[in-house]
Amino acid sequence: MPSAPPTYNLVDEPWIPVRWLPRGEGDDDPEHGTALPVEVGLRELLLCAHRIERIAIGTAPALSALYRVLYALTARMTGLDEAGPGVWSERRLDVVDLERFDPTMVAEFTERIRERFDLFDPVRPFLQDPQLAGQCDPANTAGVDKLITTRPSGNNHAWFRHANSADPDLPTPAQAVLHLLVWHYYGPSGRCSSRTVGSVKAANSTAGPLRSTLSYHPEGESLFESLLAGLPEPGRDVRRGGDLCPWEREELPDPVAAPPALTGPCSGLTARSQHALLLVPDDSGGFVRDAFITWAYRDKIPREGDPYLIWQTSKEGNAYPRPADSQRALWRDVDALLLQEPAGSAKPQRPAVFSTASEVSEELRVRALGFEQDGQAKDVQFVDATTPPVLGFVERDQGAAIAIEIGRLRVLGERYGSRLNRAVKKAWAGFTDAPKIRDCTWAVDAAARYWPAAEAEFWKRLGDRDFDAAPAAFRVLAERAYDTVTYGALGTMRGAKAVTAARIELYGGPVKQPAKAGGTSTRTTSTEDT
Repeated sequence: MPSAPPTYNLVDEPWIPVRWLPRGEGDDDPEHGTALPVEVGLRELLLCAHRIERIAIGTAPALSALYRVLYALTARMTGLDEAGPGVWSERRLDVVDLERFDPTMVAEFTERIRERFDLFDPVRPFLQDPQLAGQCDPANTAGVDKLITTRPSGNNHAWFRHANSADPDLPTPAQAVLHLLVWHYYGPSGRCSSRTVGSVKAANSTAGPLRSTLSYHPEGESLFESLLAGLPEPGRDVRRGGDLCPWEREELPDPVAAPPALTGPCSGLTARSQHALLLVPDDSGGFVRDAFITWAYRDKIPREGDPYLIWQTSKEGNAYPRPADSQRALWRDVDALLLQEPAGSAKPQRPAVFSTASEVSEELRVRALGFEQDGQAKDVQFVDATTPPVLGFVERDQGAAIAIEIGRLRVLGERYGSRLNRAVKKAWAGFTDAPKIRDCTWAVDAAARYWPAAEAEFWKRLGDRDFDAAPAAFRVLAERAYDTVTYGALGTMRGAKAVTAARIELYGGPVKQPAKAGGTSTRTTSTEDT
């Protein structure tokens, strides 16, 4: 008799690594006894969310993607996927007051969705398109090295480890599902496996909705708080019957038709993928032995409106999300998370979720998760950083003095960082007789000295609520970095002259005086602007 197809249901199987909150004295756990599981399935994750400190996924884009799926599940389970009845914020607070998700509600909800969360279901595998088995060439699959985004494949360079494409290490389903999520949200544009649908045959795809971006998530003392704080408030016209996640749709996607409309937060969080995937398990279901990866739709799905991104405006007037930058510390984004109109020529807009997140708790931190990468094949580095509790300072309609001071601190820190950068480049150009000011080793050294010190100064002054002497403090940090980096050049006449002349850039540079009657102007030393 033929063996039954393998199954791996994400509701039941342990696949999400978690870190548990410390147990209090006498805090017995009748469910787990003395040993708490390292990984849990979706049912246990929701049931024990109040006892879980956080999700312990080390792959930043996978956690960012999983958060969006969990927000959609939480909204649907609690009924917070619609604005009414009543006031949405008050209904969310009613759930917060319970201090946990109701066990009966969790059991009923997970049983209802269970059928659509089997990773290897032959008819409706979770977040996969079973049509690929007939629409793609079975002899030209992507392979598991392509599926696992931290492995090299094809001609790409090795990142974390080397791989042997002739004898690949097969991932477990728990590993594969995390990279399935990364592909849906951060997948590259460009060449992919050929897919034929009717008369349409194509082998290229559009980039995923979060590719190269940095997303910001509120995190509380427990996963329970984090999930509720991360819920976006739905519009008054959103109806759960039309705002569907991919696993809730009755029909398989039509890749040559227009993508389904994004009608609310649940579809907006989960239905923006430009890639279609199909995992191929081995006979036991204990490993994934292959994968199809190709395009999902020919039309591009808009990514505007994601509530966890800082949206900026280009010089051409187009909105774009703030990109992930592994060399940029998170403190430089804090004012854009708190203020309604933070400073900056790009006119940044804070993520929409932070308008209401602090209603859950004023002790929320911000977790920044992203992937520094280009639009196609180049991946640089994961970005994962967390602030201290800052969302209690968020600026509301009446304004918030602390949030405004935070914005001022950030501007000052960046001002002196920019001045230091120009000063050392100008000094280097004068010392080496370079034809123009450009990147140099002094600039790299100065940045490595200044920015960590500026970050420490930022958080110290915020913690002490000491904002008055901030300009002088950041100026001193820039002066120290400049003096240290340029010290070796002072032993020569040319070096001393170049270093002394360029130092004025730390204070804003020379200032042009108004032209005299004869038509000439004079340049004088800058006065410090604070």
